Amino acid sequence: MHRNNLFMVTVLSATCVIEAQAVEQVTGNKYNPAISLILDGRYSDYNTEEFRLPGFQLGGEAGLPDKGFSLGHNELIISANVDDKFYGSFGAAVAQQDGETLFELEEVFIETLGLGAGFNIKAGQFYSGIGYLNAVHDHAHDFTDVPLVYAGMFGNHLMDTGVQVRWLAPTVWYTEFGVEVMRGDGFPGGANDNNNQGRSVFAKLGGDLGVSSSWQAGLSYYQSRFDLREAGGHAHGDVAAVDNELLDGDVKVAGLDLVYKWAPQGNPTQRNLKLQFEYFWREENGRAEFSGDVNSAEANYDGKQQGYYIQAVYQFMPQWRAGLRFDQLQADNQITNFVGSGIDQEEFERESGLGSNHDPQRTSVMVDYSPSEFSRLRMQYNRDESQSQSDDQIYLQFIMSLGAHGAHKY
Repeated sequence: MHRNNLFMVTVLSATCVIEAQAVEQVTGNKYNPAISLILDGRYSDYNTEEFRLPGFQLGGEAGLPDKGFSLGHNELIISANVDDKFYGSFGAAVAQQDGETLFELEEVFIETLGLGAGFNIKAGQFYSGIGYLNAVHDHAHDFTDVPLVYAGMFGNHLMDTGVQVRWLAPTVWYTEFGVEVMRGDGFPGGANDNNNQGRSVFAKLGGDLGVSSSWQAGLSYYQSRFDLREAGGHAHGDVAAVDNELLDGDVKVAGLDLVYKWAPQGNPTQRNLKLQFEYFWREENGRAEFSGDVNSAEANYDGKQQGYYIQAVYQFMPQWRAGLRFDQLQADNQITNFVGSGIDQEEFERESGLGSNHDPQRTSVMVDYSPSEFSRLRMQYNRDESQSQSDDQIYLQFIMSLGAHGAHKY
């Protein structure tokens, strides 16, 4: 079925920058299997001692990088066609946190090849297809850190183990639908007896606007039930360890994403512009429990949160880009039937992160230089007003890509 050139070329071919690279069937003639290594290093300067988003119980990898020099999100990806029916990919990440080196599995999955009728099936551990940025690995983001809405809603990314089915419809417009059944223990879900409580659906539609422009829009929905969700993320500084849990809960998340791209005559090598917007709404509830050194409390929790980011990234000349991003979150949480020992409700709401007396927001500006599609140097400034005390944050980052490369996503 015929589709206009600009949108499909952007979806299916590599551009001159490391724009939205993901683990999408990286297969090459030089490697069997194909091997890809991402090197990520950075320098960070900020004043806050603890990463907080009032109204949001943090989980996953949400947090700040180490101050000063540190390693970022370094990735090793090994992938290949298994045979004419299946493709497989193994991804692992190495990072530093509070002086410790962490090694963790990321995407480990198999995927069908040539299933027919526009269908594709993926099984294993993978980034969910919800939203626009969720399935894009950190090194391919346009900014050093994830938007606040991703940190608050998903602990940076929603990644889980299960099965994903996608269908590309035979239409003039790019039209894709997806369904996922997962364990449900990836944040914002939590531990559950059957390890099968996660559900998500998503739809994407896109096409061209003349010769120089293209667009894509998406809708997403995720839900899960859990017996226990422990607060995660990480903080820096002298912060006392606490237990922060949500019991017998459920969570529902709905999202909208919009992307617009412009390049003169469809050629992005000289100049191009990308406008990007995502909005998420979340409703969750459960029994919140919190305990510190000698203090403890519990209460019924009914939370409603929403947030969005909007950003523009402009390549004003070959190899050089500049970007501007604005994030904002809002929470309307209800805490009832509070029972505390050595802690009052106001302190409980603040320390558990469930108090919603402040709307976090942040403005980010970045400039990056890419000598080639395999290397990038970036400088970024954040005016972070996530908490009542604003913070000026500066990041310097390098991203180097070694080995095989797959086609870039739209």
